[in-house]
Formats: sequence, C-alpha cells, structure tokens
Amino acid sequence: MGECSGIIYAMQHRIRAKLLALDATSQEKAVTTGDANLNVQEINWFRYITGGLFAIVKKTKDKRYYILTTF
Repeated sequence: MGECSGIIYAMQHRIRAKLLALDATSQEKAVTTGDANLNVQEINWFRYITGGLFAIVKKTKDKRYYILTTF
C-alpha cells in the first residue's frame, strides 16, 4: 500500500510542477494536458488526482486543469 501512495505522490508532484510552470493557478489560467506537455503515464494518473473535493489539481468543465495554491 505504501508503494502505491508513493507513486501517486510522485505523479501528483510531477503534474503539479508542470502546471505551476505554466502559471495554471486558476480556472481562468487553466491549461489542457497538451499545453502542459504531460506524458501518457501522467495523463493516465489524472483521474486519481484531479477533481475531488480535496484534490490539489482541479479540472474545469471544458477539460482544462489548474492547481489550487490557496486553501
């Protein structure tokens, strides 16, 4: 179980870093997975780390993504 949580953490960190590099920090600044230059492995993990109530990576209705920087 710990191994899986480590993988999720690593994927979340990689995706978060790419979104922050593009300043995707709000719905207005949200970017697509193509804009963020995510690889296939990162895209496959998206459903596990986006959109939930407590998720840091959020998804817009038009399938763009951004990072919450404040809580």
